[in-house]
Amino acid sequence: MAAHLSPLNDFFAGRRVLVTGGLGFLGSSLALRLVEFGARVTVIDNLHPLYGGNRFNIADVADKIEVVQDDVRNLEVLKPLIARSDTMFHLAAQVSYIDSLSMPYEDLDLNARATLGILESCRTSNPQMRIVFSSSRMTYGRVEGPLVSESSPTNPLSLYGIHKLTAEKYLLMYYKDFGIPTTVLRLTNPYGPRQQIKHSKYSLVGWFVRQAMNGQTIRIFGDGAQLRDYVYADDITDAMLRCAATPAAVGEVINVGSGQSTMFRDMVSAVIKCVGRGGADFVPWPENYERVETGDIAVDISKLKALTSWQPRYALDEGIRKTFDYYSQHATHYV
Repeated sequence: MAAHLSPLNDFFAGRRVLVTGGLGFLGSSLALRLVEFGARVTVIDNLHPLYGGNRFNIADVADKIEVVQDDVRNLEVLKPLIARSDTMFHLAAQVSYIDSLSMPYEDLDLNARATLGILESCRTSNPQMRIVFSSSRMTYGRVEGPLVSESSPTNPLSLYGIHKLTAEKYLLMYYKDFGIPTTVLRLTNPYGPRQQIKHSKYSLVGWFVRQAMNGQTIRIFGDGAQLRDYVYADDITDAMLRCAATPAAVGEVINVGSGQSTMFRDMVSAVIKCVGRGGADFVPWPENYERVETGDIAVDISKLKALTSWQPRYALDEGIRKTFDYYSQHATHYV
């Protein structure tokens, strides 16, 4: 075990950890790390085909993880799991901000109401359980100013962002009023292995890797100059684990990104260069798409660093290479 991980190993060894959405991209990445640390891991996932849950994600350690195939909205199943857990990583969600407009009630149910049900279950059965919640930079909406900090205004442009922000408010209120230890992490643009690559709604980096592997042309809307902060999966899971183990992170909203913004077109170029196939084409923005376009994003991650001593470890080129290497071996499980 690397030296910089030893405090996490000490913290999680023997700890009872529940991961919602635990067969998905980040949930399974967390589960794999937690098994390494000797945690007693339970994951709950409904394996809905739209959201990316995949048993292959944990195939190498399946005998070391308890898998509950059910929905986090089913409190009859979830409440006993909460009652026996020390820590929860709450990642189950409707993941597409574009889809949220066509399925508003489902998005509300999964991204807000389910969190309220979890908190009520904690309040009545296990108010000491530590909760780390995966939120989104989409809660900020269109950002004015050069750098997005946790104190920047929140004005989401999508129902997805509104419902994620609602869940954040629930979590912070239940911490303030009932003492349930919660932390909100606002993720920027996650990518990496174990993401669904069936379509473009889940992860553009993963989707573009697939298109390039197939020799297809990647479409770039507008001039592709919009800035995004792409953050690799292992860096995200390290941030989540550190926040769960850090008392000072309780009750806080914390940005999680790489701290480096990249033009969209440069990300596409990096994918094509890495894969060695495919091409790019600049096309007009689809009708109404710009209504939910947030503009340039540059994220202040100094709070995360100060609270947990976390540092991003993977530059975009390296993260894309590791993502490509993974799908070169396992793509058939994700398409």
